[in-house]
Amino acid sequence: MILPASAPESIAACADVIRAGGLIGMPTETVYGLGADADNATAVAQIYAAKGRPADHPLIVHVSAHDGGMAGVAHFAAQVPAFARQLMSAFWPGPLTLILPRRDGVGAAAAGGQASIGLRCPAHPAAQAVLRALREAPAGQEPVWGVAAPSANRFGRVSPTTAAHVQSELGPDLLILDGGPCDLGIESTIIDCTRGAPVLLRPGSISRAQVEEACGRKLLSKEEQTAQEEQGLAAPKASGTLESHYAPNATVRLMDAKALQTALDLLQGTLDGATETSIAVYARTPLKNVPRPILLRPMPGAAAVAAHELFSVLREFDAKGVKLIWVENPPDTLEWEGVRDRLQRASA
Repeated sequence: MILPASAPESIAACADVIRAGGLIGMPTETVYGLGADADNATAVAQIYAAKGRPADHPLIVHVSAHDGGMAGVAHFAAQVPAFARQLMSAFWPGPLTLILPRRDGVGAAAAGGQASIGLRCPAHPAAQAVLRALREAPAGQEPVWGVAAPSANRFGRVSPTTAAHVQSELGPDLLILDGGPCDLGIESTIIDCTRGAPVLLRPGSISRAQVEEACGRKLLSKEEQTAQEEQGLAAPKASGTLESHYAPNATVRLMDAKALQTALDLLQGTLDGATETSIAVYARTPLKNVPRPILLRPMPGAAAVAAHELFSVLREFDAKGVKLIWVENPPDTLEWEGVRDRLQRASA
């Protein structure tokens, strides 16, 4: 069932479902999440079951913006380094997840059993309305301090950016709060704050440079991370960091513009008379002599616009029944890092 986020009764209904140990589909500025009470192990287990997600693969917990998110952080985190507080001040509410040491006895299932937990304060007003309603507990009930909400899709598949995407993935029985298309379109930047210095685990709309400027510290380099791992200080598991992820049903292949044009040239004449396409192309560079049955979609030249539409485009190609998706490599620049990461995992 899809409910409009603009209606107060919709917010109340979603909060009631969470309090009762159920699941909801919830909009954020990044993608839609599949939400449950992060402290209710039985409810969290339903998330893993609905997604087909391994139970040791941690979820991100969303907290209310009340007090800048610090009340929720204090509930779940055992300690918060100074640089993590600077990042919260700079980017919360917003598309930034921080991995912090977890307090004993809270959020264990949502953390996948790890000693750390991922926390985020979303910027979407509908998500914040639900989180506020959950903090304001009815008489005789404890407040819900956080909502565990991974992307509302089957594990490893393309993330949803509309309420309709969620319903197509998880069925009509799920209560879904419709807050419109997601503004950003790719998941949050994830920074590990458990190893004494900020470590980028997943790129997103907030860039490396922005993180370093906000906290006044350099991100740990690959070499420094390797040295820590050799000393037994391994990176925690985090959402969306598996090699293969965000994948459509069709096979995704990344190539540069020259290779893409060569591949199209080789198809000339072989698709004559075809009425259905099995290949889709998503490219920034103008291409010549594209055979008519091929489904061509131009990739925006701006990274933020490409991020906003990326998952919707991949879902559109799947809906058309294509078997192959040829994508031009995004530019190797910081602003494109999030899109590049999602496409590399989709093609793995």
